Amino acid sequence: MWWQDFLWGARNGVSAWIVLLLHAFGGFQDLPFYHAARGGNWYDFGFLLGAGSPLLGVLGRKRR
Repeated sequence: MWWQDFLWGARNGVSAWIVLLLHAFGGFQDLPFYHAARGGNWYDFGFLLGAGSPLLGVLGRKRR
């Protein structure tokens, strides 16, 4: 179903930043950064939203 692919993509997108840092320092080599077997339009859309959400939160912060 499309919503399952979307939710998996969003979950993997949010965790992608942590996994990327772990991969850079040699940890969790068996954990994929992007799950290519699930790849599809809805998964990709969820992944992009999930990966971009921490950046959007930082950029949307108001300064006083």
